[in-house]
Amino acid sequence: MSLRTAAIALTFLAGSAFPALAGDQYVDSSGYAASGYDVVAYFDLEQVPIGTPQKAAIRGNAAYTTEHNGAKWAFSSAENRDKFAANPDKYTPQFDGHCAYGVAQGGKVPANPHLWRIVDGKLYLNITKNVAGFWEEDVPGHISTAGTNWTKIEPKNASDREIPQYDGVIGPITN
Repeated sequence: MSLRTAAIALTFLAGSAFPALAGDQYVDSSGYAASGYDVVAYFDLEQVPIGTPQKAAIRGNAAYTTEHNGAKWAFSSAENRDKFAANPDKYTPQFDGHCAYGVAQGGKVPANPHLWRIVDGKLYLNITKNVAGFWEEDVPGHISTAGTNWTKIEPKNASDREIPQYDGVIGPITN
């Protein structure tokens, strides 16, 4: 294999090994990614069947924070903060925390931390209960379409809106 061929192959592999970022992490008025909820904790919650509401997300604590992708993240424990810091790509919600179905439809809209699902080891969030229902009608198809759309969405088109139809607490626990 020539040096040029090896360089091209290495460039391709490096580019495909990391998720494409289409801009800033979604952050609502709480000032935290995922509305201040602990993204590591999702991976310890029991996931329910499609069509059934997931268990409530676990709020982070302002005492356990770190920075990643231009955003502040809160965690329910120092252990979860350290897990995230060691491997943020494992825990960061897909599509920079924007609604997975919204990205599948070609845009960036906020996501509700309580409307979540882990698929193939990746965390996806959605905006409203109705939208989560649409997304769950074809999860693999919507993930595929969203992945294609994500590379085409302009970074400047990030949502700066609050989460609609959201009556939960935003922001981490403060002591």
